[in-house]
Amino acid sequence: MNIKKAKLQIIQSVKAYLAKDEYGRYMIPQYRQRPLFLMGPPGIGKTQIIAQAAAELGIGLISYSMTHHTRQSALGLPIIKHKVYDGREYDVSEYTMSEIIAAVYDMIEETGLKNGILFLDEINCVSETLNPVMLQFLQYKVFGGHKLPEGWIVVTAGNPPEYNNSVRELDIVTRDRLKLIDVEPDFEVWKQYAAENDVHNAVLTYLEIKPHNFYKIETTVNGKSFVTARGWDDLGNMLGVYESCDMDADGELISQYLQNENIASDFTAYYELYKKYKSDYQIADILENKADTAIKERAKKAKFDERYSLLGLLTEAVKNDAKTVLRRENVHTMALDILKGVRDSGGDASELIALEITKTEDKCKKLKAANSLSNESDLYFKMLVNLLSRYKRSAENGGFDAVKAAFDEDIADFKTELNRVKAHFKNMFDFCEEVFGTGSRELLIIVTELAADAFTAKYIASYGCAEYHRHDKALMFYERKNEILEEIKKLNI
Repeated sequence: MNIKKAKLQIIQSVKAYLAKDEYGRYMIPQYRQRPLFLMGPPGIGKTQIIAQAAAELGIGLISYSMTHHTRQSALGLPIIKHKVYDGREYDVSEYTMSEIIAAVYDMIEETGLKNGILFLDEINCVSETLNPVMLQFLQYKVFGGHKLPEGWIVVTAGNPPEYNNSVRELDIVTRDRLKLIDVEPDFEVWKQYAAENDVHNAVLTYLEIKPHNFYKIETTVNGKSFVTARGWDDLGNMLGVYESCDMDADGELISQYLQNENIASDFTAYYELYKKYKSDYQIADILENKADTAIKERAKKAKFDERYSLLGLLTEAVKNDAKTVLRRENVHTMALDILKGVRDSGGDASELIALEITKTEDKCKKLKAANSLSNESDLYFKMLVNLLSRYKRSAENGGFDAVKAAFDEDIADFKTELNRVKAHFKNMFDFCEEVFGTGSRELLIIVTELAADAFTAKYIASYGCAEYHRHDKALMFYERKNEILEEIKKLNI
């Protein structure tokens, strides 16, 4: 199955294992809760979906790679205890608490979260001496006499033997104690994740044209040659940072992430063209309806690969616009709820807002300590704290009336921003209609991309876009998109 379906399986399994009956008993007792085992090639996002599942469920997450553990570190160190049984004295060997079990208790103490996921990676690479200990833990959730707290669910992962020389094939006894989930790379699913996590648009447009280069592992005379989803993800984020710092991302940088010489070279050439098109086409001018005749004429005469890159640049810009609007809307909504409470309490506005800032920061710290804070949620917390800090300064100078005035000013600025973004969407469609024609495949691609992106889809649902809806009805985009991409592939670009 693809990684998206695997994530759903994890969430549903965790919910089932945490379900209780009317007497407060777990409906599936801990000893019968089979650990989930994600089996799949490296770099496809197995670890990532575990973190996403924990964040969505609002529970803790502790991760360990079992290749870094010995029998002693997992089991605990032996100690001698002096005990008396039936009037006779004995020396009994016990174990100190396992580092892994102790980490769970530490998180419970620090965050107050009673439920969580204990993620053990590479369990099929453990040493021969650790293997019996792991088998006992998988069934009974016990390391050295110390039990995993109830409410903590075990999820494991591993790579098939063809990808890792250290892999030991799990025997039937072990596999029969696991809930096996086979995971395979899937570009279309990864693309949704990448669009939501600010992976560079050059990566997305390149892979849209050449999806066969998304995941590839080969054995060559020089050893393993590979490109993985993790590599594209990390490269996509690095390209954005390099551009923001005005640094040149060259082929040497790209080959550090794409460890396949041909694909790295091919993407380097594409990225250079992508940057050239970004400079030549003046995307900001197009969105502001200021594109000159020369730009329009060039777009009309461009080959389809150049047009496709141009479309990617345009949709990237409006996607970022949509993100900005939706994030500001959400943060203003959160701030409004807080300010209503401040107003209704009738207390000192500055002190009450300061208290809300502390609460927000504490909540963020707890979620971060529990490893269940997504990047998007972290951003919202930071934006909210910044906004409340401004309102606190307003309250110090003029009480709640000054806070209200500051909030009204922010809303007015937001409406101005919203109108600007609406104009950008309209101008993008107008430009494409004028240059490529109504009903063109270029407009089809734009409509498809806007529908597939979580932010633009939500923006259009919330604020509308007459141009989008007009073309959405006129074009059977889902049926025709694959045909268009096949045409692109035939160009051998």
